[in-house]
Amino acid sequence: MKYTETPIEGAVIIELEKHEDARGFFARGFCKKEFEEHGLEHEIVQCNFSKSVKKGTLRGMHYQSPPHAEVKMVRCLNGAIYDVIVDIRKDSPTYKQWFGVKLTDKDYKMLYIPKGLAHGFQTLEENSVIFYMVTENYNQQSERGVRWNDPAFDIDWPLSVTEISEKDQAFTDYYE
Repeated sequence: MKYTETPIEGAVIIELEKHEDARGFFARGFCKKEFEEHGLEHEIVQCNFSKSVKKGTLRGMHYQSPPHAEVKMVRCLNGAIYDVIVDIRKDSPTYKQWFGVKLTDKDYKMLYIPKGLAHGFQTLEENSVIFYMVTENYNQQSERGVRWNDPAFDIDWPLSVTEISEKDQAFTDYYE
C-alpha cells in the first residue's frame, strides 16, 4: 500500500498497490503490520456501510468525544464521494483546518482519519456505497457533530446539498 500524508496532521490517504493480470487485480486493503510501521492505529472493532441513493447527499460532520474517540478508515465501494475532515483538536498545528479528497470505486483510495477530527462526505454519484472501519464501538452518549456549513471552517463542498438528515442539519456552529 502507498501512504500519502494530507495537510491535516495524522490524516493519511492510503492507495492500493495492485497486482494485475488478465483476470483483474489483487491488492491488500489493510495490513496490521504496515499500519504499525507507519504509526497508525489499527485495532478495528467495528465495520460500517453507508449507502446514499441521491447525488449531492451530505452526511456529517460527525465525531465521537473521548473516551470513545475513534479512528476511521473510509473507502468508497460504489460511486464516488467527496470526503471531508476537519481538525478540532485544540492542541494541533492544523486546528480548525479542513481537507477534502475524492474517493471513488475506481481508485480504491482510503482516507485514514485520526481521533479528534470531524468527518463527513457528500455523494458525487447516485447509489454511492461507503465502507468504513473504526477503532471504537459506537457510543451514543459520545456522538457529536458540527454543522456542515459552519463559517468557522468554510468547507468548499462541490455540489448543492440535495439530502441531509434532520440530525446533521441541527448541528450547531463549532464553539471553542
